[in-house]
Amino acid sequence: MSTYWPWWAGAIGLALVTINYTLITDRSFGVSSAWDRVLHWRAERRIERQEAQFADDRALEEAFAAATAAEFGTSPGAPARPDAMLGDTQPHAAAVEPTADETGTTTRVRSAPLVTQAALLLSIFIGGYVAAVNAGRFQVRYDMGAGFRQLVTNDPYVMVGVLFVGGILVGFGTRLAGGCSSGHGLSGCGRLRPVSLVATAVFFGTAVAVSFLLWKVI
Repeated sequence: MSTYWPWWAGAIGLALVTINYTLITDRSFGVSSAWDRVLHWRAERRIERQEAQFADDRALEEAFAAATAAEFGTSPGAPARPDAMLGDTQPHAAAVEPTADETGTTTRVRSAPLVTQAALLLSIFIGGYVAAVNAGRFQVRYDMGAGFRQLVTNDPYVMVGVLFVGGILVGFGTRLAGGCSSGHGLSGCGRLRPVSLVATAVFFGTAVAVSFLLWKVI
């Protein structure tokens, strides 16, 4: 039976996956966001069709101008009404304006195509299956090993229930944190984003603390 990869080989593999995904898609690598988009594929397809209608920057600018006119009651290019200059309306005006870089060129950030997100998730499942079969470890099971049975229960129905509830909590926490271990831990920390550094320290620190509590105290 094959042994596990050494830690440094796994680290290099994860780094290559993250870098190549970013270079190919021009987006950060993240599994939870991909899963969320695939689950809401109908809404995502509608968004993609809407974005395709405004592929031309000029058409998008005209659409922004028309939306601004409809919101504030002014014609495109005309001075805004006096009440539209009030402070409480400024965020709305800014929200419909396209962003511009330091050269004054209008830029937009589009979501990665939905098919790339689906391909990412499918590749993870296929890669895990191939690796498990190649190592001789593939096995359909309803628990997480002898340690799990010792700490929780031997009842298979309770095991499935515990894993199901745990999965829901992990998913809730992931969306609450705005990312998972791949989005924050790989992409975010790799880019030295403060929120990712904090999020990664929190969920890895919590995992270490809970593991210590289960194995050393309980």
